[in-house]
Amino acid sequence: MPISPAFRQALLWLAVALAVWWAVSLLAPVLFPLLLALGLAYVLQPLVAQLARWRVPRWLGAGVAIAGVMLLALALVLIIVPVLAQQWPLLREQIPALLERFNAWLVPHARRLGLDVAVDVEGVRQLLRNLISGHEEQLLAHLLSSLRIGGSVLITVLGNAVLMPVVAYYLLLDWNAMGARVQALIPPAWRGALLSWWRDTDELLGQYLRGQMLVMGLLAVYYAVALWAVGLDLALPIGVFTGLAVFVPYVGFGVGLVLALLAALLQFQDWWGVLAVAAVYGVGQVVESFWLTPRLVGERIGLHPVAVIFALMAFGHLFGFVGVLLALPASAVALVALRRLQALYLRSALFAAPPAAGPVARKE
Repeated sequence: MPISPAFRQALLWLAVALAVWWAVSLLAPVLFPLLLALGLAYVLQPLVAQLARWRVPRWLGAGVAIAGVMLLALALVLIIVPVLAQQWPLLREQIPALLERFNAWLVPHARRLGLDVAVDVEGVRQLLRNLISGHEEQLLAHLLSSLRIGGSVLITVLGNAVLMPVVAYYLLLDWNAMGARVQALIPPAWRGALLSWWRDTDELLGQYLRGQMLVMGLLAVYYAVALWAVGLDLALPIGVFTGLAVFVPYVGFGVGLVLALLAALLQFQDWWGVLAVAAVYGVGQVVESFWLTPRLVGERIGLHPVAVIFALMAFGHLFGFVGVLLALPASAVALVALRRLQALYLRSALFAAPPAAGPVARKE
C-alpha cells in the first residue's frame, strides 16, 4: 500500500519532534541555565528596546538592564539575609518561653477534663539548642567534606550564576537578528499562522509579566510598611519576601503568611499582635484579588482558579520549584494555542456539518 505524501510528511515531523525531545532530555542540565537566560532576556527586551528608541546604544542598554537586575538581586540578599541571621538565634529563647505560657494555659484546662497533658518544654529547648547552636563545627566540617567530594556541583552552580547574565546580555544584543533568523527557518506555508500565534502569545505574556511585576513591587512595599506599622521586627524581610512571592499564586502568599504569623507569635507573645499581622495579610489579599491584579494584570489570561491550581501541581510535579514559577506563563502560552485550535474547530467542516437525516416516518 503506497504511503501518501501527507502521511510521510507527518511521520517525518513526528520523528523530528521525538529527536528534539530526546536531545532536550539528554542535555537538560546544560540547557536549563540557557533557558533561564533566555527568559531573563525576554523580560528585559522591552526595556532595552525602549532605551534604543531613546538613542541609547544597544550594547549599553543591555548592560544597564542586566546590571540593574543583578544589583536588585544583591540588594534583596543584603537586606534579607543579615536580618534573618540576627533573628534566627533568638528563636532558641523565644520558643521555649512561648511553650511555657501555652503550658500554663493548657494544663489547668486539661486537668478539669481529667487529662494529664503538657508540652515537653525542656525537650524542645534541647532540640533547639542542638539545631541552632550546638553543631556549627560538625555542620561546617560536613559542608567542607561535601565540597571536597562534590566540588564539581558547587562549580556548576557558581558557573551557572555567572553564565546566565552573560548569556542574557549577548541574547539581548542579538535579539532582533536572532528573531529574523528563526523566522527565516519557518516554512513559508506556516509562517503567517505561526507569526500570528507568536504575536498573540507575546502580547499576552508581555501584559502578564509587566503587570505582575508592578503588583509584586506594590505588594512588597505594602506588606513591609504595614508590618512595620504593627510593630513586627522582621517587617522588611518578610514583607519584601511576601510581595515578591505572590508571583507564585496561592503558594507565595501562603508561605509569607505562615512566616509572618510565626514571627508575630514569637515576638509579641500574645494574640493581639498575631491578629494585627493576620489583618494586614487579609487586607493585602483582598486588595490584590479585587483591585490590583484585575487592574494591572487584567483578565486577558482567563484561567479559571481550578486550572491555575492544576497547572501549579502539574508543573511542580514535572519540573520542581522552577516548574511552579513557570506554570502560569506556560499556561498562558498554552491557552493561546487552545483558543486558536478552538477557532479552527469552529470553522471546520466537522463542526459545520449538517445533522444526519433520521429515518422517515411512514404515513398510515
